[in-house]
Amino acid sequence: MKGAKTIDLLNAEDLRMSVNRASNCDKNSNRKLDYDVIIIGAGVAGLYQLHCMRELGLRVRSYEAGSGVGGTWYWNRYPGARFDSESWTYGYSFSKELMDEWDWQEHFSSQPENERYLNYVADKFNLREDIQFNTTVTAAKYQEVDGFWDIILDTKEKVTARFLITAIGILSAPVMPNIEGISQFKGQSFHTYHWPKEKIDFTGKNVAIIGTGATAIQAIQELAKDAGQLSVYQRNPNWCAPLNNGKISKEEMQDIRARYPEILERCKETPGCYIHSTDPRKTLETSPEDRQEFWEKLYASPGFGIWQGNFDDMLVDREANDLASEFIASKIRQRVKDPVTAEKLIPKNHGFGTRRVPLETHYYEVYNQDNVELVDINDTPIERVTENGILTSDQERQFDIIIYATGFDAITGTFERIDIEGQQGVKLKEVWKDGPQTYLGFLVQGFPNMFMAMGPHSGLGNYTRTAEYSVEWITGVIRHATEKNFTRVAATPEGVRDWTDYVLGLGEDLLMNEIGSWMTGVNNNVEGKKVPRIMRYSGGHPAFREHCDEIAEGGYKTLACK
Repeated sequence: MKGAKTIDLLNAEDLRMSVNRASNCDKNSNRKLDYDVIIIGAGVAGLYQLHCMRELGLRVRSYEAGSGVGGTWYWNRYPGARFDSESWTYGYSFSKELMDEWDWQEHFSSQPENERYLNYVADKFNLREDIQFNTTVTAAKYQEVDGFWDIILDTKEKVTARFLITAIGILSAPVMPNIEGISQFKGQSFHTYHWPKEKIDFTGKNVAIIGTGATAIQAIQELAKDAGQLSVYQRNPNWCAPLNNGKISKEEMQDIRARYPEILERCKETPGCYIHSTDPRKTLETSPEDRQEFWEKLYASPGFGIWQGNFDDMLVDREANDLASEFIASKIRQRVKDPVTAEKLIPKNHGFGTRRVPLETHYYEVYNQDNVELVDINDTPIERVTENGILTSDQERQFDIIIYATGFDAITGTFERIDIEGQQGVKLKEVWKDGPQTYLGFLVQGFPNMFMAMGPHSGLGNYTRTAEYSVEWITGVIRHATEKNFTRVAATPEGVRDWTDYVLGLGEDLLMNEIGSWMTGVNNNVEGKKVPRIMRYSGGHPAFREHCDEIAEGGYKTLACK
């Protein structure tokens, strides 16, 4: 890839001089722009994007809603929050010095360490000076005549830039449930995404948590340790698998560091950029005994092997998926003592792996504790939140604390919370009302000079691995535009049509695209987001990179540049 990693430092000063000459003024209107590039977000993608833009010598500003860097790892500070991909595959790879300096403490690092890591990165590369914190971008409007973006902030300030880059994440638009009376509750309550910074003492408290998605599963494991009573309100259970986490000794970290080139190359080779890849065998080609042995090994291994390293046909063949699902169901029945509760924790509306698989540590054993109650809201629906607790169809339970683990308006939701207006006053939300349409997941027709880091229809997976590539590709385009003195970079109608059709075709046979989950853009609490849609490129990240590299190596001729 010809992105930021491969910038020729010998020519960097010449490039900076060229950039300065070209960017001091808008060449069409002679209007001076505030910045060359504005970035929304200072999480994993945003920090690296800021670093890359600075390496190009561009005048850049990043706006971040939080008071610190980190994105997901700033906001999600609930108990139990941690990586579900191996920490040593999640860190940045663009700086060998950074990789040599940072010692990961656990194979699956927790939120406090992840936040420390991203703060370390920000300080090491002196990124904070170009980030404005506690600032939300409320609107972005493309000025067609002069070819730049007006960015409106929640401070009412307006700034201008040639290029706009969204680094706003795929799970950063939290959603509260449509339950009457939420505001009337007199105790503490909050969404997991907006977890308070101050420590909350759950000792002896009556606690409710609504939701049993990946976030809730991580939190429940920890809350159950201290709460006097924990009531878990579940609508749809999730398939979970053991995390099998462990500490990393200094000696092991030294070994990991020595193997970084091998590890990173391995991640590049796999469809999701994890260290795991599918077994080439078909499920039904193996004997029941071999299948059982294989699955037992995966179940006892750390991380996503049971999901990403299963038989090749598990996510496309229903019979194969049914067999894998029954194996996981048998594990749940073994681990949960009460058979009625066990059955309620086994999903009946989707197969194993057709949603992103939450990884857990003794999650199922929590339901063997006397202080934990599972409330199935299919049997006893929630009627309302009261001043003192939650009223279901059978009774009112009183609580000191209510936690909403009710998910996100995923992938496109964060875009829709910004008033993004392109050419001829067209709103991005309207363009995407029937599902996203993009070029490579990076650009949208009618929205010139706007790039999406980790946008819909891009190659999603192990987040930092895929985000680095996304950032580098965007950097390559902007460098190309700067060198050629282009002031407008746009997707073409045919490019968007062909890519969108291609992505939709790739995803048709995947069982996971039939299932309502955040990966298919579903949240039943959001109007218009109740039907599964194909939101991601599903051809595997190596193929995605091949597509994008070909465009870059061809001089971006498929883009409309002028």
